[in-house]
Amino acid sequence: MEFMRKKIKTIVFLNALVTVIWCASPRCDPGYEFNGRFCKEPEPEKPKCVDIMMNYCDDMSYTHTMFPNILGHRIREEAELGPEYLLLSVVHNLLNGECTPDIRMLGCSVLVPRCEKEKVLKPCRSTCEAVRKNCRHAFEGIEMAWPYFLDCDRFFVSDQEGCYDPLEGLRVTQEEDQASIDNTSEEPHTVIQFSYQSNAQMNSILKKTAARCPEIATTYSIGRSVEGKDLLVIEFSNNPGVHELLEPEMKYIGNMHGNEVLGRQLLIYLTQYLCSEYLLGNHRIQSLINTTRIHILPSMNPDGYELAAAEVQGTNDPENEEAQNYYSWTLGRGNAQNIDLNRNFPDLTAVAYGRRRHRHFRSDHIPIPDAYWFDKVAPETYAVMKWIRSIPFVLSANFHGGELVVSYPYDLSKHPLEEKMFSPTPDEQIFKQIARTYADAHATMSGNNSERCGNFGSIGQDGIINGAKWYSFAGGMQDFNYLHTNCLEVTVELGCDKFPAEEELYRGWQDNKEALLTFMESVHRGIKGIVKDADGNGIKGARISVRGIRHDITTAENGDYWRMLTAGIHILTASAPGYTRAMKKIHLPARMQKAGRVDFVLQKAVVEPDIEEDYNIPSMGTYERFDPYNQFERYAIREQNQNREERQEKPWWWSYFSRAHGSAPTWLLRID
Repeated sequence: MEFMRKKIKTIVFLNALVTVIWCASPRCDPGYEFNGRFCKEPEPEKPKCVDIMMNYCDDMSYTHTMFPNILGHRIREEAELGPEYLLLSVVHNLLNGECTPDIRMLGCSVLVPRCEKEKVLKPCRSTCEAVRKNCRHAFEGIEMAWPYFLDCDRFFVSDQEGCYDPLEGLRVTQEEDQASIDNTSEEPHTVIQFSYQSNAQMNSILKKTAARCPEIATTYSIGRSVEGKDLLVIEFSNNPGVHELLEPEMKYIGNMHGNEVLGRQLLIYLTQYLCSEYLLGNHRIQSLINTTRIHILPSMNPDGYELAAAEVQGTNDPENEEAQNYYSWTLGRGNAQNIDLNRNFPDLTAVAYGRRRHRHFRSDHIPIPDAYWFDKVAPETYAVMKWIRSIPFVLSANFHGGELVVSYPYDLSKHPLEEKMFSPTPDEQIFKQIARTYADAHATMSGNNSERCGNFGSIGQDGIINGAKWYSFAGGMQDFNYLHTNCLEVTVELGCDKFPAEEELYRGWQDNKEALLTFMESVHRGIKGIVKDADGNGIKGARISVRGIRHDITTAENGDYWRMLTAGIHILTASAPGYTRAMKKIHLPARMQKAGRVDFVLQKAVVEPDIEEDYNIPSMGTYERFDPYNQFERYAIREQNQNREERQEKPWWWSYFSRAHGSAPTWLLRID
């Protein structure tokens, strides 16, 4: 009986348990079947529009967003801890205020996208592309890659797909500010910040300037320094990047000695001035740029500048002026290999002196001796040599410090035992005129009361001097320009202080601004023209000779040429292999404001072997030999790779992100 009661209780309990199980919610594994029925998973809660609660994105033109966002962050906290948001929080400091808030707001449009009617709207691709075009240089200036989450193709959509402008609110503010400015009576003018810049900041300024004036400016690199820094050039022209027929080309080079810095700064300011004044309608600047192709290399020695700047900052002790003067005269003068770049060019002056007794002596287009390549050639020197061989430069100036004077070729004395001996080129008269152009337009350089530094003895009172008469040295850049190409180059010494205090930069600009402009305008002196054959085709490499001046120039790719000359009567001869010579007599008035046009038409002719031989001293074939044994490439690439291995440290800004939540954002590192 007792057994039966226990059995009944057990049956009742099992029935109750079955009832409980049957009434309980069935488990919801996919495909799970219970009692012939499939159960359904509970539907997840649909994302909804929520308020934007991220501090660096609270000024967007909209107030609601949605998670997951475009990058896949599921919740706000995940987005806030990511490196993308960290970048937006520090981008203003990283870029020194440039391109902000544009970059920050563009990034916010991806991290906290606009939400309307429980639906995410994507930002417009056109806005992204415009910001990238205007601001990419700012990231390149600090050696940072363009952020992946600002990829215009991945995370932004076209107008046809339905998008919004994330900078809409910013544009309204900017238009209001511009209207406020337009209502003021003050005339528009160029604004320049007179301060020193790092190499990265300098490159950023050049690229920003070119981006601001894309119709008249572009940047390009001619090579890299020992430590891998770009030798960046900015070009101004009404058709940048293209050599136009009969348009003369000139160049400015600064900071050849890394510790001589005023020239570097002046050229940075000049680039900003040219762009701004052109846009403001300055007739003089517009005329200059529309008729001239101008190339500016602010720093030929960025590695030396970096060393000099660090040392000057480290010795910024008012009570130790002697130490400051010592450092500014020594450290950073050479490149990272401690090579003095102004002693590193081929010594063609000695070659020219050795040829003076030859019957057919000429002082132009002298080939580079093969032996030169077996010595140590700095990568900066190599880059500049290739540059000046590739463009038909007419006029040039390179800027130094330590004295207040313009020196002109030759730099090497014509007598090996005389250190200060007047050693003129065949173009002595035009060189003196070119040098005086700068000195006379300078605020104080040519005045009798000008303070001379006396670092290399007396230099006279008119502000110009023959280089070898001042002090003799071999391997200089201005002699190489003259003897290897058509280009006439002078050296401008800008003052006694090689690394002036920052508060002196404005005065330096005021003293030199007019001289910089007047010198560029002087490239239009003399004559220009085209040498053609009987069919009207330009003849490349034809020679233009001037009686009494044993220095010829050659025509460019399409037969055009430029020959700087002083006023007076000149007899010109045009010649080329396989053609008869043509001769013209011209008169250049003293006050002629632009180059006179003198064209030549050469007729085909059979050239006798002996005449051909006379003509080709040196032969153009020999002239075209440049590093024939590939010596430079062999050791330069090896040394640069070694330097890169030694400099594996991350960029200065990496510390911002190295301790960030999650993995470090290696996508910010540039891959060259």
